[in-house]
Amino acid sequence: MLLRRRRVPVLEAVERLVGMQAQVPRDPYVALWSRLDRFRPEALAEPIADRRAVRMGLLRATLHLVTARDALRLRSVIDPVIQRVLHTQSPFGRRLAGLNVDELSAVATKLLEERPRTRAELAPLLTERWPDHDPASLSYAVTYLLPLVQVTPRGIWGQTGPSAFTTVEHWLGRPLEPSAEPDDMVLRYLAAFGPSAISDVQSWSGLTGVRTVIDRLRPRLRTFRDERGRELFDVPGAPLPDEDTTAPTRFLPEYDNILLGHKDRSRMVAVPVRMWTEVGWGSVLVDGFGSARWKVERRKDTSVLRIEPFRTLSRVEKASVAEEGERLLPFITGDAGSRDIRFATA
Repeated sequence: MLLRRRRVPVLEAVERLVGMQAQVPRDPYVALWSRLDRFRPEALAEPIADRRAVRMGLLRATLHLVTARDALRLRSVIDPVIQRVLHTQSPFGRRLAGLNVDELSAVATKLLEERPRTRAELAPLLTERWPDHDPASLSYAVTYLLPLVQVTPRGIWGQTGPSAFTTVEHWLGRPLEPSAEPDDMVLRYLAAFGPSAISDVQSWSGLTGVRTVIDRLRPRLRTFRDERGRELFDVPGAPLPDEDTTAPTRFLPEYDNILLGHKDRSRMVAVPVRMWTEVGWGSVLVDGFGSARWKVERRKDTSVLRIEPFRTLSRVEKASVAEEGERLLPFITGDAGSRDIRFATA
């Protein structure tokens, strides 16, 4: 939905993208502004407020915005990834040695369903039961062990609130769907981000055994070869624009799955850059490639959109970036104060 802004319902767009990165509460709003025609923040804030959409740990064990329906059906599919991250990639899992994680999960579930709690609030309560374990590790481990949502008002446009959690089943009043094969999720990924290699699917989802899934789906897929001879997969009938298609300038948020959706990021970035390594910066696509980064800074009574190109932009490209930036700034800042756009030297 980056070649042309679409007129589709917000939750349909969220499901089409199989969820949206949401570590930064503002990110899904910016991502949808770049994809949907005449998008208003209220169109997403309202379904989050009435629990038709939630923010929870999913793909790659990171916080995502998903519809309530996807929260209940995808968490079981992704749970092996989240558990693997806890026990093999995070320091918190290693600090649970000698502890019954089923008991920890049960105690934490009771506490979090009494009322939503932050990790800081949860830690001393768990330490009362396990005084010999690191309090922070206990509370952080719980956010991996359990299917939790980050509750409102956090995540609602224009509001703020503590990073508090409860279980998704308690928040939505419905049970998780039982564990299932990831086939449907992989097909949805390909519909959104294909053509993709097996390594791309694995990088996007965190799943292992992706080759087995693709082999099972192969009769239902369309295949290609890229310039290096790698096999790529897509769903039949998916649009495949001509290579000479001009892509419009788009501002993407700090994290966006179009950038995280492929292991081979050269598909989106022509030169090595720091797009994903510095907190607070979004990226600017110029003709489909990451060509600059951006952030909004408050300087006295002026909101400044700061743009740092990764390469020298042509006069036409710079004008296109400025025009799109002029549309983005009032969306982010509202009507308050003056606004300015400033380019750094590439």
